[in-house]
Amino acid sequence: MEGNYDNPLKIGASSCVYTGCYCEENIWKLCQFVEVNHKDLLDGCFAVFISNENRQIPIWKQRASNSPDEVVVWDYHVILICQSNQKSFVYDLDSTLQFPCSFDEYVQLALRSDAYLQRQLHRMFRVIPGKLYLDTFASDRSHMKREDGSWQSTPPTYPCISTDDSSMNLDNFIQMSGESWHGDVLNLSEFTNRFTEVI
Repeated sequence: MEGNYDNPLKIGASSCVYTGCYCEENIWKLCQFVEVNHKDLLDGCFAVFISNENRQIPIWKQRASNSPDEVVVWDYHVILICQSNQKSFVYDLDSTLQFPCSFDEYVQLALRSDAYLQRQLHRMFRVIPGKLYLDTFASDRSHMKREDGSWQSTPPTYPCISTDDSSMNLDNFIQMSGESWHGDVLNLSEFTNRFTEVI
């Protein structure tokens, strides 16, 4: 659903580069769009990897669900948060919520609370500045190949994203153990407080 209120990036979901099951690349492409078209907003944009040590994280309001209120359990998921005019907006290309969605609404309807979840399903959040994500993320898409070399899901048509240092570091972004790698690793409470804080 296209957002019908403030949208600092001035882009609808239908105009974004999107490939199903490649959320990490979809968000990288969205960061690239920001850098090219709204460079003044890039400092307020963050790629957010959601996962945990078990790689089982529940998220609601996802297009992959079979019914409007059914939960989807991903191994990881990636969204973009854009902060503008003291407000935080969530850009989730796999969500059935508005695009963008206010941060508070996304937490309430898509993330909900950890209080009623088994501990192994509690979500962690790696928050990476958008520019840092653009400069450091790399994926050769090998994680989407079966043992026989076939694809689990059809890959994007554009070339793989790489850096001078790496062709594949996706796992470093997904893992949530300790302070290694880029960005800040937060629990749900810390994540919520960070982006709902009134400046």
